[in-house]
Amino acid sequence: MDAPLIVLEDVCFAYDAERPVLRGVDFRLERGRRIGLTGANGSGKSTFLKLIVGLLRPTRGRVCVLGEERRVEREFLPVRQRVGFLFQDPDDQLFCPTVEEDVAFGPLNQGRPPAEVRELVTDALAVVGLEGFEHRITYRLSGGEKRLVALAGVLAMRPEILLLDEPVAGLDEAAQARITATLCGLRHEMIIVSHDQQFLDATATTTLHIRDGRVQA
Repeated sequence: MDAPLIVLEDVCFAYDAERPVLRGVDFRLERGRRIGLTGANGSGKSTFLKLIVGLLRPTRGRVCVLGEERRVEREFLPVRQRVGFLFQDPDDQLFCPTVEEDVAFGPLNQGRPPAEVRELVTDALAVVGLEGFEHRITYRLSGGEKRLVALAGVLAMRPEILLLDEPVAGLDEAAQARITATLCGLRHEMIIVSHDQQFLDATATTTLHIRDGRVQA
């Protein structure tokens, strides 16, 4: 049997020592699975995702990603090349003037040659249904279009796993439908944070909950 892609063992985290957010989280993402994650506001869902890619470090416990325990920054650098993170607010992810530049930023940063990057940008925009958007100005896009461009930027890096933080929050029904269809058409393993159970029913294979600082069925 293949080893789990992501394992958290007894993971604790607190922004303030007096108020722990996560209190001994145990979690596994197996191959072929898409796990939806729900919980109340402030329960630690975004924190949980950031711990997986090393944007935060646990105060206790083990974080293992892609078969190796990850503890320090240099050990998380290859994780961020292989695990794509879609932030809750696309404005935190989009910072280049045009769509093409934004989607190209990640693969260029990986050191890929320009010709390959152009192909990756074209392919990623096609996957999210934004063909022909290359020269659009990012700040003029709708909320749904920004979310799709941010997802294209993640996909252009060819990740093996996707971490998605509230990918349909605040979007209208049409934009939600586009995001849902896009995710359902992908083959990646995923952890999807969302308050929308109908969306998770369509995109996830299992839904778990963060309650009292732990991940529960």
